[in-house]
Amino acid sequence: MHRILLQTLWLAGLWVSVATGEAVGQAPMSLPDCIQYAYDNNPQIRIAQLQITDAECQIRESKSIGYPQLSASIGYQYFIQRPGIPASALGIPGAGDEKVAFNAYHSLTPGFTWNQLLFSNSYLVGLRAARYYKAYVEQQVAVTKRELRNAVTDAFLPALLISENLAILDKNVGNLEKLLSETKATNQAGFAEQLDVDRLELSLSTLRAERDNLVRQREVVVNALKFAMGMPVKQEIALSGNVQQLLAEYTSADPGAEVNFSNRPEYVQLLKGRDLNAIQIELYSKTWMPTVSAFVQYQPGFQGAFGNDTKWFFIPAAIAGVSVNVPIWDGGTTRARRERAVLSVQTIDAQKQLLENAITLEVENARKQYLNATERVKSQQKNLDLAQRIYNTTQTKYKAGVGSSFELVSAEQQLYSAQQSLMQAQYDLLTARVGIKKALGD
Repeated sequence: MHRILLQTLWLAGLWVSVATGEAVGQAPMSLPDCIQYAYDNNPQIRIAQLQITDAECQIRESKSIGYPQLSASIGYQYFIQRPGIPASALGIPGAGDEKVAFNAYHSLTPGFTWNQLLFSNSYLVGLRAARYYKAYVEQQVAVTKRELRNAVTDAFLPALLISENLAILDKNVGNLEKLLSETKATNQAGFAEQLDVDRLELSLSTLRAERDNLVRQREVVVNALKFAMGMPVKQEIALSGNVQQLLAEYTSADPGAEVNFSNRPEYVQLLKGRDLNAIQIELYSKTWMPTVSAFVQYQPGFQGAFGNDTKWFFIPAAIAGVSVNVPIWDGGTTRARRERAVLSVQTIDAQKQLLENAITLEVENARKQYLNATERVKSQQKNLDLAQRIYNTTQTKYKAGVGSSFELVSAEQQLYSAQQSLMQAQYDLLTARVGIKKALGD
């Protein structure tokens, strides 16, 4: 049994076991409960949602470039040495050589500027790119949810398998304890050998040790599942459900369904990423388009000097205009950027082909695993029925005194092995059904 348990846990990617008891004060959580908890609390979801908020901010940032821009400024200058020329050079009659200054000692220049972008292809393309980016990160939320759902499921299913193991062990331990008690009584009456008692005690000790080993691993599986859910490690949790219940819930898995790549969120996200890169090609293909903007500037300047004998002069200035900027040659920068954008799109096309092949392979493998698991469950169920009949017959013969304890222990081990094999087959069938739904994107 220990070997089968190890194989199961390694296949699931977790060295875990599950708590069978309920946490005090908390209702047991089923698989949908654990998945929903992960959606509500896992930091990966919050990170993806923050990226959506950031994308919305980028859209507002891109839009704001096309809105009127108003700015104000103020400047002050003190002329330590004022520029000027001799008065005689101005042709003023009777003027001497004293200097005539062109500026006052102090100059105060406030300013108000209004700018308006009238046309820019980069602005229009950038606005579209911001919207495409938001759609891209929104799809990332779907991708994150799928990855999170799969991670929680992969951590939850082995927990159910260990629960089944513990339940079967408890049942078998109880049956063996009853048989050992009867054998001891028979031995005391002189109708059974001490060897029979020793064999049963050894078998019982082995089962108890196996169960104790699973129970000691209980905290490990709980912590592993908590980590996948985003739950604090110290928080108590109890699980509900069993393999049979989940097998019934996943009966809708259709191994013959057609493959629709658009059902996989990572495929849709890849396509949106391609659209985002295609916009870059459009941007760098139309760099010849002009950028047109208008502006109005007003400067109510003041010049003068401090003191009672000085005057301040109000020297206003206002200007309005339109600027047209047409790129002619940038040394090949735009061409290189366009070529890089084309390469990015071609790379995504190759990644798209790889992803399609990977999804197709995943679906085909899931279908084969489903068929194999279905046949194995049927076969193991027949083996269990046969092992149960052998055990019942051997036990009856042993109690009647016509069978040996060796035969009984051997039949008992065959029965336990058949139970474990059936459980493993049912678990494989469950994981196959889950795998089909994962591969199809359901």
